[in-house]
Amino acid sequence: MLNYIWAGLIVASFVFAGVYDARDLARDTYRNGEPVPVSLAYPEGYDAQRRAVPVTISMSGAEYADFYGTDAPASTSWSGTLVQTADGRQVRFDAGAALPEPLATIAGVSRSNDDELQGRVTTFDAGAPTGASLVFEPVRFVKMNAIAAAALDFAETAAEIALGLIGVLALFLGLLKIGEEAGLVHSLVRFVRPVLRPLFPDVPDDHPALGMIALNLTANIFGLGNAATPFGIKAMEELQTLNPSDDTATDAMVMLLAINTASVQIMPPVLLLALMGLQINQLIFAIILTTGASLVVAIAAAKLYSRLPGSRASNPQGPSGPPRSSGPSPAEV
Repeated sequence: MLNYIWAGLIVASFVFAGVYDARDLARDTYRNGEPVPVSLAYPEGYDAQRRAVPVTISMSGAEYADFYGTDAPASTSWSGTLVQTADGRQVRFDAGAALPEPLATIAGVSRSNDDELQGRVTTFDAGAPTGASLVFEPVRFVKMNAIAAAALDFAETAAEIALGLIGVLALFLGLLKIGEEAGLVHSLVRFVRPVLRPLFPDVPDDHPALGMIALNLTANIFGLGNAATPFGIKAMEELQTLNPSDDTATDAMVMLLAINTASVQIMPPVLLLALMGLQINQLIFAIILTTGASLVVAIAAAKLYSRLPGSRASNPQGPSGPPRSSGPSPAEV
């Protein structure tokens, strides 16, 4: 079901981008190929022998609004450089210049490797170099390109996160295996049983899943998100040993997912602590309050969901739950 949701979101985003870009093309929002009339001023004076001359580019707000069909911007004056190249004169806006729309979008799409907006000069009088016309690179399919770039960027980010978690998972799963062989997990089960029993009534008293759940919640409470991940995975694997179905979650699995997602945090997350330093002290009370409220809501929602007729009918551990499939469960593998 989740795959269909993701596919629908992707298709919807491309449809939205296509409609948006088609509208821009129909309206000629970016005036592709049309020369933009500007006024040039030279703070250091104009010297035709110099290859690069500092320049101030400006045009009236009314002219800008009329040319691009927008509201008049607050400022239409920018610093830049008039450059003589082999292909003719260019006006290069300073990197980081505050540009109004749609010039800002043109700059973001057609900027050079130097991270600056460039305009080709089509009208220029060397004898009276205060007036000129600029033509920018054509801008098309802005939204489509943005979605494609975002997809590639996040695909790279996902790969980096996955590779970074390999070492963390190996470390904590190894420590978990040592603790399990030493009997520490079973001791932890006996300690946390009175607290977790009301939340997970379908899990037997001495089942190791309770110990894994306790480790997962402890890591979340103290802001150790990387440690909580392998403990949560192991807890789900242990809960699967009690699940007669391979493709339907039990009430205990749903409860664990809800608690893990909205877990209360006494200590701030390690990443947030690294970013903010001692200033994190100002947020500790707010973090405890909000995560505590979210935990209560998550537990209540999971309990109410398990009581719905549809949820009760599909519960694998209930009398009308789906039969176990012929294949082995992940725990058995």
